Amino acid sequence: MLKNLRRALFFGFRSACAIKKLNYEKASLNIIRHRTSSSKMFRVLNVAEKNDAAKSIAEIMSNGRLRRREGRSVYNKIYEFEYNLFNQRCQMVMTSVSGHLLNLEFAGSYRKWQWCNPVTLFDAPVVIECLQDYQPIKATLEAEAKKCHYLVIWTDCDREGENIGFEIIDVCKKVQPSLKVFRARFSEITSQAIHRACANLGPPDERMNDAVNVRRELDLRIGAAFTRFQTLRLKKVFPDILGNQLISYGSCQFPTLGFVVERYKQVQAFIPEPFWKLKVTHKKDDTVTEFSWKRGRLFDHTACLVLYQMCLEEPTARVVDIKSRNKSKWRPQPLDTVEFEKLVSRKLRINAKEAMAVAEKLYTKGFISYPRTETKIFPKELNLIALVEMQCEDSNWGAFALRVKEWGPDPRQGTKTDNAHPPIHPTKYTNTLQGNEKTIYEFVVRHFLACVSKDAEGRETTIEIEIKGERFAVNGLVIIARNYLDVYPYERWNAKVIGEYSPNEVFQPSSIEMTEGETSAPELLTEADLIGLMEKHGI
Repeated sequence: MLKNLRRALFFGFRSACAIKKLNYEKASLNIIRHRTSSSKMFRVLNVAEKNDAAKSIAEIMSNGRLRRREGRSVYNKIYEFEYNLFNQRCQMVMTSVSGHLLNLEFAGSYRKWQWCNPVTLFDAPVVIECLQDYQPIKATLEAEAKKCHYLVIWTDCDREGENIGFEIIDVCKKVQPSLKVFRARFSEITSQAIHRACANLGPPDERMNDAVNVRRELDLRIGAAFTRFQTLRLKKVFPDILGNQLISYGSCQFPTLGFVVERYKQVQAFIPEPFWKLKVTHKKDDTVTEFSWKRGRLFDHTACLVLYQMCLEEPTARVVDIKSRNKSKWRPQPLDTVEFEKLVSRKLRINAKEAMAVAEKLYTKGFISYPRTETKIFPKELNLIALVEMQCEDSNWGAFALRVKEWGPDPRQGTKTDNAHPPIHPTKYTNTLQGNEKTIYEFVVRHFLACVSKDAEGRETTIEIEIKGERFAVNGLVIIARNYLDVYPYERWNAKVIGEYSPNEVFQPSSIEMTEGETSAPELLTEADLIGLMEKHGI
């Protein structure tokens, strides 16, 4: 019986989704028919997630012929223009919010710390309200919605953006219940992407909205309950130390802090351990070759000393093996958000928060694609040649872009995809940026060109020698073609010159040394390390 109920629910849900999609298609058709038979120009309210995005989208849709006027918020302007939507000329009104418009909070006395036990917060009633700072934005939406027939959501196309879109819908529907709502989906703010989004408007995704609502409520209840509990508890235990400090708890921050603390404890508890190893050098034809011990290192001084003395007694070296093989240094994979944050932190010394803020500015200006993505696979429909051609005029990497164009872009694809947004890539060429915007844009361009080019090619030679039964080896590298390394200065691949030897060749080493060292403590976590650990553990 339970199995049948589940099947009924499943197929019922699928049917509901299909019906909803059909209803939106019918609604679109009705709009076309209605407008064809009427000379009245309909007003469409368009709302983006930020003012910069609203301005850029409006400029594309209007071909620069737009009128700007002030809204109730000084930071969120209103842009008006005409546009052909559903085969009908419409009066478009474009404005924006500033991220989340509504806030989730506990109701009534549950907001006061001393009035309830923290445990009760898991069941306490919650309310959704607009904070005072966002009231002007809300007032703008209400005023414009009353005069419009349709609402198009232009927020970022991720879960958070979908949730913000439903907040906008709730505010507008309360003052204009008959408002018809559509969702524009896009991954970059370019002319092609925006016009394609207008031609393929659909319903907003309620499941994505529900997922964010659940996460926000869990964050509120768990965070508030544990923050109040540990703050009140610890203040009783350490009243003189904590004073009025808040001991905050976050469901993501706490496990992340745990990684930092765990590594710190490892460093503090680390006890260095001495070790010894052997090293052989030989000078031949003005080239000094250093051979490393195949054993690596020994933690027993006496044992290492015995082997060292054996080598000194009969120091004749014989070449026992020579191997030569082609070696490649792989070009990078397409950029997703996590890899972007790790690389800019490690290579550019820009923290992840600042890097993402800059990337989002570049996105709203139309220079790069949407920077929040879990995809490392370029979709087949993406015109990589056109993206490469845009960069050919640059004085720094234009020559390399021409080479890639001649080769034909061939990306080294990853395996991850969220089937929502492509990897981060440049969408427009510019040489007018300054500061961190210039640095981040250049990194995105160079990474993209490196990804769609060719691996670096070299030839590696390994020579192994034997002295009194002990084996030593050295690796040499000759770089044949740098390829992607010519445009990607964030990685190095240095040639290593070694002497030329033949099989069974016998020689007397220039020196045989026994060196001492000690193990070192692990490094404290860098921001890039922390981002990697968070991804690994799903935080």
